Amino acid sequence: MPSNKSVSDAPIVQFTNCRILRSHQLQREDLWVREGKILNPEKLFFDEKGSADIQLDCKDSIIAPGFIDVQINGGFGVDFSLATDDFKAGIDLVSQKILSHGVTSFCPTLVTSPPSVYHQVLPQISIRNGGAHGAGILGAHLEGPFISKEKKGAHPEHCLRTFEAGAFQDLLATYGSLDCVRIVTLAPEMKRSSEVIRELTKRGICVSLGHSVANLSQAEEAVQHGATFITHLFNAMLPFHHRDPGIVGLLTSDKIPAGRRVFYGMISDGIHTNPAALRIAHRAHPKGLVLVTDAIAGMGLAPGRHTLGQQVVEIDGLNTYIAGTKTLSGSVATMDTCVRHFQEATGCSVETALEAASLHPAQLLGIEHKKGTLNYDSDADFLMLNDGLYVQATYIAGEEVWRQDALGM
Repeated sequence: MPSNKSVSDAPIVQFTNCRILRSHQLQREDLWVREGKILNPEKLFFDEKGSADIQLDCKDSIIAPGFIDVQINGGFGVDFSLATDDFKAGIDLVSQKILSHGVTSFCPTLVTSPPSVYHQVLPQISIRNGGAHGAGILGAHLEGPFISKEKKGAHPEHCLRTFEAGAFQDLLATYGSLDCVRIVTLAPEMKRSSEVIRELTKRGICVSLGHSVANLSQAEEAVQHGATFITHLFNAMLPFHHRDPGIVGLLTSDKIPAGRRVFYGMISDGIHTNPAALRIAHRAHPKGLVLVTDAIAGMGLAPGRHTLGQQVVEIDGLNTYIAGTKTLSGSVATMDTCVRHFQEATGCSVETALEAASLHPAQLLGIEHKKGTLNYDSDADFLMLNDGLYVQATYIAGEEVWRQDALGM
């Protein structure tokens, strides 16, 4: 039966012989796609009397929403915190290459930098949809420079800043513009941080707590003012202490405003967080866990020296250090690797592992009505994976943008 052309001339594609991640479960159903959106087959049959124009046999693959990486500093030799003449070409390269990792949307992340870098780089980042050209850009994640000197990690100390009398104006002057900014990581114990958190939240920017020596009550106060995220939990914050659990205590705090969920990023690369710590966090607050790569320019490259903003870093296997030190500096893990490691380390279900890289980051950014799920009318950004959770193909807006076979693998 031909599809009803009065509704749309666009072809309807039916993905068959697959298990779809929907409503937190893998379900044996077909996936229907038209014009970049996921269709409700019942409406198609009964309202439009339509059927598929193209059928694709998925050979029993898992179909899951595309991964969303909200903290990625670069990759493949490109460093988002370096103001270069070919910055746009660099961001295009990374967005193309991460399709093979299952990432369909991301937040390019800048580490602590001088104001001149923000002023040069941020105008060159534009929010855009994904496609054959690469993963979609959801907006920038600015990690610093308003962070703690004691917990600076790989951030250059000479670039760190505090909030002065006109706190929010300081932030604006430092960044130059907030037009393309989606997430700001700051240390909530800083004086005047509350007004900054309120102002950023008012503008729809997600505030994340990180690189901080905050105690639990300072962290709770930040959440009451609008903060909703924790940057790479356990890393660059006070270690958990039973009398004052610090930012980590937000996972089980009873002072979170009603109806609000605190999310937390985890670098599940087997290096940044011991598997036992990953299990503790996941069991304490499973619905808040967001997998991030925190990948740096060296991801996808051979071991050796690379950059992270103003610093030189050294890659040794999966470890990345500030050159000449043992200070960890981002990761070289890919998102699909993080998903597999998370599932293995926690023993969680396949569904839970996949949602930590798709549904949860979408909920964090408030875009779960179009990304991070395979619900009807949402964007048809999805992956085909095998049972080992290796990505076989990546689709954006219903179009295949990467396939393993295409590389002769």
